[in-house]
Amino acid sequence: MAPITVLIIEDDPMVAEINAGFVHAVPGFKVVGAARTGRTGVEAAQRLRPNLALLDVYLPDVDGVTVLREIRGLALPVDVILVTAAHDTFTIQNAFRYGAIDYIIKPFKFERLKAALESFAVLYHRLHAPSPLCQEEVDRLICNHFVPPELPKGLQEVTLRQILLLLIKEPRAWSAEEVAARLGVARVTARRYLEFLHDGGQAELEMQYGTVGRPVKRYRLVRLPRS
Repeated sequence: MAPITVLIIEDDPMVAEINAGFVHAVPGFKVVGAARTGRTGVEAAQRLRPNLALLDVYLPDVDGVTVLREIRGLALPVDVILVTAAHDTFTIQNAFRYGAIDYIIKPFKFERLKAALESFAVLYHRLHAPSPLCQEEVDRLICNHFVPPELPKGLQEVTLRQILLLLIKEPRAWSAEEVAARLGVARVTARRYLEFLHDGGQAELEMQYGTVGRPVKRYRLVRLPRS
């Protein structure tokens, strides 16, 4: 199976090198190019036609969201993950409006990018498979049934989607500690999102009893409703 090709658009050469190392550490991915400005990033996307771009927002000429808009305007078959220190809601909302598939805030742990790449690989390979998708598969891939228009205060759509993709990719019962370790978030954060899914009826709770100590709460994604 051919590797998923990645373009890195990042103005800091040291950060770009680190990100490239992270990408190469995930099986099935290959960095095919790098660009240090927004304009050269768009040109590289046109020339190289990568499957995925890791895109910073703070670039010396144009911002990353503008780059994303231009990539979409050119109808390039390139998916985009924002990897940036920008964390204001306006930028994040626009990134998703223009088709970003994930948003990673610097500084981040390798596990967070690894989880994003692995989740993307599931989506990429399923969408490139010859067999058609049923409605339930589509719903699982895009998580539409799980992400409400407005989240409770303190919950972020980006984190919720990442947890959902993890539960979809590996359909087993997860503890908050396991989710936290996989995604590089705090255990209390993971627990809040899992409890939110449980309270909304999208995850079921399983209690694991041991010989000593308190039982461990584990959460499993329930079967999706039909549209």
